Amino acid sequence: MLRLLYSMLWVVVLPLALLRLAWRARKEPGYLQHVGERLGIYGSLPRKGPWLWVHAVSVGETRAAQPLIEALLGAYPHHRLLLTHMTPTGRQTGAQLFGKEPRILQCYLPYDLPWLVGCFMRYFRPQAGMLMETEVWPNLVRGARKAGVPLFLVNARLSPRSFRRTARFGRAAAVMYADFAGVLAQTAGDAERFQALGVPAVQITGNLKFDMQPAPAGVALGEQLRKVIGTRAVLAAASTREGEEPMLLDAFSRWQSLAGDVPRPALLLIPRHPQRFDEVAAMAARAGFSVERRSALDLDGIQSPLTADIVLGDSMGEMAMYFAASDLAFIGGSLLPLGGQNLIEACAVGTPVLVGPHTFNFAQATEDAIAAGACLRVDNADALMRIAASVLADPARLADMRAHAQTFAGLHRGATVRTLAALAPALEG
Repeated sequence: MLRLLYSMLWVVVLPLALLRLAWRARKEPGYLQHVGERLGIYGSLPRKGPWLWVHAVSVGETRAAQPLIEALLGAYPHHRLLLTHMTPTGRQTGAQLFGKEPRILQCYLPYDLPWLVGCFMRYFRPQAGMLMETEVWPNLVRGARKAGVPLFLVNARLSPRSFRRTARFGRAAAVMYADFAGVLAQTAGDAERFQALGVPAVQITGNLKFDMQPAPAGVALGEQLRKVIGTRAVLAAASTREGEEPMLLDAFSRWQSLAGDVPRPALLLIPRHPQRFDEVAAMAARAGFSVERRSALDLDGIQSPLTADIVLGDSMGEMAMYFAASDLAFIGGSLLPLGGQNLIEACAVGTPVLVGPHTFNFAQATEDAIAAGACLRVDNADALMRIAASVLADPARLADMRAHAQTFAGLHRGATVRTLAALAPALEG
């Protein structure tokens, strides 16, 4: 009954969902591209497989899927890989990572209505499917089972908050998760919460993000960006979310009162969502800062050091560059109760991190990084600037944290191998 009501609700909101695409396309035109795919129309795409299907909703999940996708391509050379998304930025990230791989096809997943899901399953007939992290749609999960497609929730995480919300559905949640062929959890805590929901097949395989290797080209660009910035220390504020930038800019404007005689660093300000780049640039300018935009920088052509207070990271797919250019990185989404973002990518290039009080989406990784000496937690934006100044003023402490960051990232690798082994019976069947 709940599934029927859910599907009826989707029928009602589908026109609104299409209108929302048009609304979002005002700032991000990609939302009006490939609309037919969201309605289960794939007639212009090749359908000949056999297909292994990976669903990565947006940017973070697509990046996290990279080591798994590369491993799948290597282990199953006679298969093609179908990579689905829900956002244009996710699709763009996939194109940046895999655009030269002829065995990968990208498209959008259809909206979660039974007949649209059925169109998708009939068209591609994937041999197996892997949903990244948290992307659970009831009709998609049921549709895969009806089509005989073993479906796995991979790199799965379930925060305490999400567990409480899901548990409200009682048996309906257990029935939905029972349709999965398996749930491959990041941590023991995630596994326990899935099991408490009644999920029968849970394995702990670790976090694929630890297996993400920073692109050498990105690291080299970071070194070049650092030379362009000059001798100043560099503080990154990465993946910031709406509402956080005003707090960061206000605290940054009061650096001297918060940090004493420690020189103010250059701030790399990198909003998480590209549609907010112009908004954040204007916000920083109104706050009295000089701003350079990454999109306007020719890193090969600049001879003298930049004098701008802030470099706005208004590019996609260059996070490795930003982290490699930084002495210290604050990970956004954590000053406000938004759950935080991935800190592993910064640690992988040896950049220690600061996080705010709200990291429930990445709780285990954050606590492990703090315990390893790679991460410090701050209460608010003022504390962030004070602690950043303290670390930047102490070269020995900064070097120690950099070493701990690299060690932390290295010690937790291996999730790709464990995930591939857990998937093997279904992929080879």
